[in-house]
Amino acid sequence: MLLPPLAAYVHIPWCVRKCPYCDFNSHAAGPSLPEEEYVAAVLADLGEELEAAQDRKLVSIFFGGGTPSLFSPRALGQILDGLERRIGFVDDIEITLEANPGTFEQAKFRDYRALGINRLSIGVQSFQADKLKALGRIHDGEEAIRAADMARAAGFHNFNLDLMHGLPDQSLDDALGDLAIAIAQEPTHLSWYQLTLEPNTLFWSQPPVLPEDDILWDIQEAGQALLAGHGYAQYETSAYAQPGRQARHNRNYWTFGDFLGLGAGAHGKLTGVDGLIRRRWKTRLPKDYLDPTKAFCAGGKVLEAHELPFEFLMNALRLTEGVAATLFIERTGLPLEALAEGRQRAERQGLLEPDPQRLAATPRGQLFLNDLLQHFLS
Repeated sequence: MLLPPLAAYVHIPWCVRKCPYCDFNSHAAGPSLPEEEYVAAVLADLGEELEAAQDRKLVSIFFGGGTPSLFSPRALGQILDGLERRIGFVDDIEITLEANPGTFEQAKFRDYRALGINRLSIGVQSFQADKLKALGRIHDGEEAIRAADMARAAGFHNFNLDLMHGLPDQSLDDALGDLAIAIAQEPTHLSWYQLTLEPNTLFWSQPPVLPEDDILWDIQEAGQALLAGHGYAQYETSAYAQPGRQARHNRNYWTFGDFLGLGAGAHGKLTGVDGLIRRRWKTRLPKDYLDPTKAFCAGGKVLEAHELPFEFLMNALRLTEGVAATLFIERTGLPLEALAEGRQRAERQGLLEPDPQRLAATPRGQLFLNDLLQHFLS
């Protein structure tokens, strides 16, 4: 089986404070961050993963969190240097750093750009004061706009704005107003998605009043039309990009590529020389990840043949254009016949395009993706 492209995800688990909707592995930062110790742990973690690279160079790196922009350029530079020396980068590697407007310092971001980080993902969520307060965000709308200006001034000509809709008490006009302001900042990429209430969050235990379904539907339809009218093509469930600016790191996930997961709570997916596909996840709590007496890896599993159709399609069908059917063979080592029964059922229900050359959800299938995927559960 041909090995897929290899990426790396590096998790920085600290934020200024925890947002009430966030179910990511993030923790409020104290007066100081253990940068030196954490960098050393990430590089040691990398040392245990090197065999899985199998002479592949990295096609992308994503620093996620948490708020990775809380770390100094020096700390992130040490991680990048370790990745480049031990694995290597393709010539046109995409390196993304997540950042929040409240943590922007232009001099710092020039330094990040000088390290080779060439893409930012800025967590705006909203530009409206009442919505930002409800979401527990530490920035205001003007700071969010300045962040985009500062990103360009620092040399980032490829950046994403992260924006939510379906916020507490949000109207159609509110949502479209937010989206219009985001578009006016001329990002190359927009992640625009509906707020959902997740277990183990404050919003789950104390749910806010969210817009009713008919308003949510109106927001979705009008927002997609607004984005398309400004040249942002939807290529994934909640991702919109200018031509040639799709996030390569995200596309690697959705096309069932491989990725190293480094840092507290990070997940990875790797294909072995034996053809087996393994998922691995790291120790979640920062204090445990930094404890030299404890293992970095908290668990893992081999994906069995009967699980691969669902696992592959759970990713690939997020892409609006789907994928070539032959990619299933390349990434899983299984024949297309493994999908035959599920494809027939899904096509009969109008959820999957009846194209033997592609695996792609219909517009209806994109709306009811969970129902579509049920046809491929073992």
